[in-house]
Amino acid sequence: MKSPRLRPLRHDETALLEAATLGNVNWCGPRFTIDDVRERPEFAHYTHLESDRGDFGIVAEQSDVLGVAWAVLLPESDPGYGFIDPTVPELSLWVAPTARRRGIGRTLLRALIVQAAIFEFERLSLSVEQDNPAKDLYLSEGFTDVPGRDEDGVMVLRLVRR
Repeated sequence: MKSPRLRPLRHDETALLEAATLGNVNWCGPRFTIDDVRERPEFAHYTHLESDRGDFGIVAEQSDVLGVAWAVLLPESDPGYGFIDPTVPELSLWVAPTARRRGIGRTLLRALIVQAAIFEFERLSLSVEQDNPAKDLYLSEGFTDVPGRDEDGVMVLRLVRR
């Protein structure tokens, strides 16, 4: 298989982020609907990129989208599941079911980490349910559990400052 093409996530790709967020919240089977993702604030804030806020992301594609990784800077008044503070981007990662187990998630994650370092962020955070196999990927890339936030599955990666 040839390597996917990586490109920046555009702020107008709401439909992609809605589908990715739905896939993420339903990682273990159907629990939520697309309407839940669009209407429930705890999901909806992951479905749009606000470049003025500092949000950013990367898409992997060949003929179709294979996956997407994105990071949002949510305010304390509207925190995400992996919220640490408003200066720490919270990342989300989704790979299309047909493209899994091919290294695309790791490629996207590493590209997003590089982007975060270029933007001079000191940390990245995320939230992952304990039984989600993606947790192994995050651990292997240096993310660690946040003490006291284990129940929420919050993890953080400290970025190397140059």
